[in-house]
Order: sequence, then C-alpha cells, then structure tokens
Amino acid sequence: MNSADPASEFRCASALSTALDAEQAVGEVCNQSLAALGGAPDLAILFVSSDRAEQCSPIASQVCDRLGTESMIGCTAESVAGAAREIEGETALSLWLARLPGAEVLPMHLSFERTPEGGAILGWPDALLTAWPSAAAMLALGEPFTFPAEFLLERMNEDHPELPVVGGMASGGSQPGESRLILGRQVLSEGAVAVLLSGAVRVRTVVSQGCRPIGKHFVITRAEQNVIYELGGKPAVIQLHEVLVTLPNREQEMVRQGLHLGRVVSEYQDRFEQGDFLVRNVLGIDPEAGAVVVGDYVRVGQTVKFHIRDWQTADADLRQLLAAARQQADGKVRGALLFTCNGRGTRMFPKPHHDAVAVSNALGDIPLAGFFAAGEWGPVGGKNFVHGFTASIALFEPA
Repeated sequence: MNSADPASEFRCASALSTALDAEQAVGEVCNQSLAALGGAPDLAILFVSSDRAEQCSPIASQVCDRLGTESMIGCTAESVAGAAREIEGETALSLWLARLPGAEVLPMHLSFERTPEGGAILGWPDALLTAWPSAAAMLALGEPFTFPAEFLLERMNEDHPELPVVGGMASGGSQPGESRLILGRQVLSEGAVAVLLSGAVRVRTVVSQGCRPIGKHFVITRAEQNVIYELGGKPAVIQLHEVLVTLPNREQEMVRQGLHLGRVVSEYQDRFEQGDFLVRNVLGIDPEAGAVVVGDYVRVGQTVKFHIRDWQTADADLRQLLAAARQQADGKVRGALLFTCNGRGTRMFPKPHHDAVAVSNALGDIPLAGFFAAGEWGPVGGKNFVHGFTASIALFEPA
C-alpha cells in the first residue's frame, strides 16, 4: 500500500491503556496515537494482553474503524509495553502507528504446510511471486504451537539474505488455540502475520542477547548434532574446566547457575566481538564422554566461546548496543518496536520497565510499543534467528 500523501512527514506514534473496559481502552489508544500522528497511519501494530483473547475480534474491528486503515498486524501477549512502561501480567492494550511517506507496506498471513518434499511456507502475496523489493525489512508475529519460526527464518536467510526479520511469538497461551494473531479485522489462531516494509523507510535492528563472553575462543574439532566432544583438540569438558578456574569466584558461581555457548555466525572476520555470537544454552555436561551438550546443532570447524548471563550483564549489553545504534542513526530514529523475552522484565531485572526505559534513555521520548514474547526474532551477524532471554528491537527512520 502506498502512502496517500507522499509529501507528508515520516512520523510514528504510540499509546498504552490499562483501562479494564476494552472499548474504553480502544478509545484511549486510538485517540492519543492519532492525535500524536496528526493523520491516518500507513501501518498499525497492536498488542493485546492475553486475558482479552476472546475480545480480539471486536477490538480489532474497532481499532480499524477508528484509524481508518486495515493495514494492521498484532497479537496477544502475557505482558505488553508502551512508551517507557512494561505492564506485566495485567490487562493492557498497546498501539503503535507509523506514517511512512514513500514506503510500501505489504501485510500478509503466513502458514506452514508439510509436503512430500518437506515443509513449505504459504500465504505470500502475489506481489512477491515475481520479485522481492530491495532494501526491505519484515516485521512478523507467530503463533507458537502452529508456526515453525526457525523454518521461516532459515528460508529467509537462504532466499533473501539481506532482509532482516524482527518480531516474536505470541505469548500467554498454554496450548494451541489460546493465542491470537491480528491482521486488519481478521483474528487468527494459527500461523504468522507479517508486514514487509520497503521504499522510503529504514528498519535498524538491535538484538541484545544479554550475555558476556568468558575465556578464549575455541574451534570445534569433534561434534555430533548438538553434542560437542572436542574443542581445540581436547575434550570439551577439560577446556571448560580450564576456563572456569581462571574466573573470579562470582563468575564461577554464574557458570554454575547457567552456562551458555556462543557460536560465531560469520567466520570471515579477523576478530570476534560480543555481538558476533549466536548464544544458546548449555543443556548439560557428560563427564564420561568429556562432552558439552548445547541447545543448537553444531559442526566441526565452528568458532565458539562460553558465555555467562545475569541482569547486570543483560543491562550493560542492551545499553551498549542502544548507544551504538543511537550514534549510527544520528538522530533519525522516529519510533521503536520492542520484542522482549517473557523471561526478562521483573523475572530478570530488579526493577520493572527495564527494557522500555533503556530504549527511552538511549533514544529519547520516541513512540514505542511491544510485548513479552515466547521467542524473539532478530538478526545476529547478518542472519535471522529465534532467540531466548533476548530483547529484539526495531528502530524506524526515514530512508
């Protein structure tokens, strides 16, 4: 969809309501965000607390009526964010709007189907059957029980390697059919909803995995699936022990509470920094085999490094990445979407609203909305992945 007024100003707006009456909440978020936007939006993103799953149909219709657009995606979530607030486990509605002059906005509903040749993603709009636009970005929200996010992202990495995919899995549902996805007036209980953005809009991504590397780099020299038997020609357990004994007591305790392994996404670098690693949990240790079991498939030749995580590390990592994004954007950021893990918030940090406040502190009072996801999507090292305990952020600026 083309912006109706190409000469209008690139602008974002957001609003959050904790009103218990759904109709009142819709009125509050629509009125506040429209007033701030100064006109009809080209794109709307809506996050609905999961206790309102059964009310999503009237909510979506009312929002579309008030906004004058059906170019909207959204989902239910156990917790939602807006401005510099995170409303955890309580009733809330968060709306984010964007006016994107000169941009193309293409919403869609995707589904997964098993075929004799393997899996397939269905639902791509006809406009993408011949060619995909250059310099595009995708925002996507998935239903965790029916949509294999890893499959979609693997296909995107292979077929459209320059295209970032940012978003997350709806949360708050404990079984299939409980979560809701929103596409305009439609309310869905399976698949994924997405919007492809191209043209005069840039989506800058910040993916904070909240971990810090420890020890030295290793090259995997013997492995099978997700089991690492040797690092640098020695049993993986021995290499881990040698890292452990060099750490201060506090960091040794952090290793015992939860150890992680980062693998380098792109090996074609002279040096590897903190953001070059895709971080996965260490699931267990096999002393007899001398092996380390991780939550990812690995292969011989990959460069890896052990990592640790606590709230101080997660805080420092997010602030560092946001500061770098602010410097690169040079004041052009107009709005942000936050997809943070449902294991963050007050489950990780000693004070509420951590990630939303961090964005505000780094980038100023920009319009922000988001939710606590059951798996966050975002690029690391130029490739898209599903993450855990991560804050994945989309920053919007005119191109």
